Amino acid sequence: MKKSIFVVLGFALLTFGFLSIVLSMIGLQLSFLTWLDNSSRLIGFVIRIGMVLVGIIMMALATTDWEREFRESSEP
Repeated sequence: MKKSIFVVLGFALLTFGFLSIVLSMIGLQLSFLTWLDNSSRLIGFVIRIGMVLVGIIMMALATTDWEREFRESSEP
């Protein structure tokens, strides 16, 4: 159950981050992410890139079978 929550949260971060980057290139913004550009457009862009990267990392870590990875790495 916990894995699925992290996968969905990671996918949401990835989707909203990527979508907000694409929309900002054409001059549009998602209404709930307009606060990102209040201080500076560079800081907003860095936060959006961070959202994408954190989403990818969360999905990768949540879908990895750590027990199998540990067994395979400890076999001679």
